[in-house]
Amino acid sequence: MVGPLKGIKVLELSRTLAGPFASMQLADMGAEVLKVENPELGDETRSYIPPELNGESTYFMSLNKNKKAITLNLKTEEGQAIVKKLVAEADVLIENFRNGTMEKFGLGYDVLKEINPRLVYCAVSGFGRTGPMKNEPAYDLLMQGFGGLMSVTGESGQAPVKVGFSIIDLATGLYASLGVMLALFSREKTGKGQYVESSLLDTVVSLSNYLGQGVLATGKAPGRYGSAHPTLVPYQAFETKDGYAIIAVPNDGLWRKMCDALELTELKDHPKYAVNVNRVANREELVGILTDYTKQRESSEIIDRLKQAGVPSGPINNIAELLEHPQVQAREMIQEVEHPTIGALKMLGIPLKLSDTPGSVRKAPPLLGENTEEVLTLLGYSSEEIANFKDKGVI
Repeated sequence: MVGPLKGIKVLELSRTLAGPFASMQLADMGAEVLKVENPELGDETRSYIPPELNGESTYFMSLNKNKKAITLNLKTEEGQAIVKKLVAEADVLIENFRNGTMEKFGLGYDVLKEINPRLVYCAVSGFGRTGPMKNEPAYDLLMQGFGGLMSVTGESGQAPVKVGFSIIDLATGLYASLGVMLALFSREKTGKGQYVESSLLDTVVSLSNYLGQGVLATGKAPGRYGSAHPTLVPYQAFETKDGYAIIAVPNDGLWRKMCDALELTELKDHPKYAVNVNRVANREELVGILTDYTKQRESSEIIDRLKQAGVPSGPINNIAELLEHPQVQAREMIQEVEHPTIGALKMLGIPLKLSDTPGSVRKAPPLLGENTEEVLTLLGYSSEEIANFKDKGVI
């Protein structure tokens, strides 16, 4: 079986997180992704150490499986000419340079679409390619602050904290890969490529979702609730005798089941707690009562009781515990591939499961410039020309 994107050629001129994550989604589904890096340093995440394995950054590896890699100095005329040759054969180009940089290289969309009208050109940026802040740089942390995410993350009355994952970068990459797929789908009908944009700002606004919609309706900005939910109670982590346990009660039917399972029958029909709107109004009091209860019991007892009753409940795993879990293994979310310097390398698997054309982990993340000579040779450059490119710092 082959991936659904087999035969699609992607030219990746991006680095760090959002852009490489977008192209990796396509690579995982069978696309042929060629990553272009600076000859001197490569993608900056190659230097994001620790953690590392045999000198290779695990950060870089997490974003670049299933890709080939070449080095090119895009500031040189020769490097720009090579990109244009690659674009002539490509289906997709993904870049995340500062606004106007590709145009300075002579590689903007208006130029490249003349070379290849079928090209899907995806631009990933911080604040978008239009508007008064289009030229400002952005990273995930900055956008978690600017985008309001940190204003709703952390405990009430305490300093704001960032989400543990680079969630905005990652989600921007997912939106970018979705945009590319939609443009490829459209191309099947029109025969033409198009310009696709994905930005950290637009992503965080979109992810605000029910919180953002609530602000538009009421004008009131939500605050920080720790692990709790602004409109559901109880729906949070509770301290137990030996740690913490999640209790998630999103409706009144599950509230009644929870009360029965934990033998808190005196709370079940209490007018302060019987319906969610009243539980929210009496949040502090109810959470205090439940916490007094959970602190006297071990997490496993609470979780087991609630699971048997059909009430959502679970532990708070660390990442190591998660990756060792039998369910993660059963879902084939840990796979192994051969790396040229490391040997057998475990990597995260493919989250989307397709019955007939599944994705796969086929190739380890590339070494810097691993495929440069191979690619240039296929483009028709001689060994003498390639050696000259090296001498001139083009590759």
